[in-house]
Amino acid sequence: MAAADELAFHEFEEATNLLAQTPNEATPRGDQLVPQQHVAVAVDSGGSYGAEDEVEESDKTALLQEEKQQPGFWTFSYYQSFFDVDTSQVLDRIKGSLLPRPGHNFVRHHLRNRPDLYGPFWICATLAFVLAVTGNLTLVLAQRRDPSIHYSPQFHKVTVAGTAIYCYAWLVPLALWGFLQWRKGVRERMGPYTFLETVCVYGYSLFVFLPTVVLWLIPVPWLQWLSGALALALSAAGLVFTLWPVVREDTRLAAVLLLSVVVLLHALLATGCKFYFFQPLPLEPAAPPHQATSQPPTVLLSPPPPRSAAA
Repeated sequence: MAAADELAFHEFEEATNLLAQTPNEATPRGDQLVPQQHVAVAVDSGGSYGAEDEVEESDKTALLQEEKQQPGFWTFSYYQSFFDVDTSQVLDRIKGSLLPRPGHNFVRHHLRNRPDLYGPFWICATLAFVLAVTGNLTLVLAQRRDPSIHYSPQFHKVTVAGTAIYCYAWLVPLALWGFLQWRKGVRERMGPYTFLETVCVYGYSLFVFLPTVVLWLIPVPWLQWLSGALALALSAAGLVFTLWPVVREDTRLAAVLLLSVVVLLHALLATGCKFYFFQPLPLEPAAPPHQATSQPPTVLLSPPPPRSAAA
């Protein structure tokens, strides 16, 4: 019976007496019902294993953090993380660049703080190669329709296309990122994207020009310009909808000028590719027709007769 008396819940009686002495005091929250000394006893009696597990988990977390330290930017491992994406992520980001809509931020909804360089790198490489190939094919087809057009393979277009596309996909985001960083110092509420996020946005925005360049093989001028304008509108809209949440914290004049420059540079890239890679070659100078010149008939003159001596 003595053991049964020791098992009585004395803390309930103490709590009742305490409430009777201070009836106006508010009832404690659920996490404060048990005094701290009882929690300590409970941990010492039967919860020591839980405390040990927490210590082990914290030790494992510390070890993992030490093992996964960020490598230096001069190492290959640093850039390897930017190519660590799967096919589903790349396809989702391509779909997001092809279907821009207001209120849908490409960085927040598709990148999710994990920008990659795999998609932008191969999109730029493919676009440069397709531009050079379709530009040559356009001239081949034009020569078949008009034999007076002189054509020779133009391999330098691959170099020109690669230089133009990669410079645009890297230098323009760099300038944009630098400008937003400068404006961040002027307007404290601005929160610009990182440089890699800006490069990723520009790289995926160029994907829409891949099918457009293929459509430019059709020798119909109005169809070429229509497809180019549609691709430019989709690509520029994606850039504007992505940059608007950042630049709207700036002044209205600065926001409008920045977005106008972004759209203008995008339009210059599209029109420059159209005029350079799909311009018709000059016609071969036609040889003047051979005209038969009539020569005057040769007249044979007989020598004059000799004069007589008498004359």
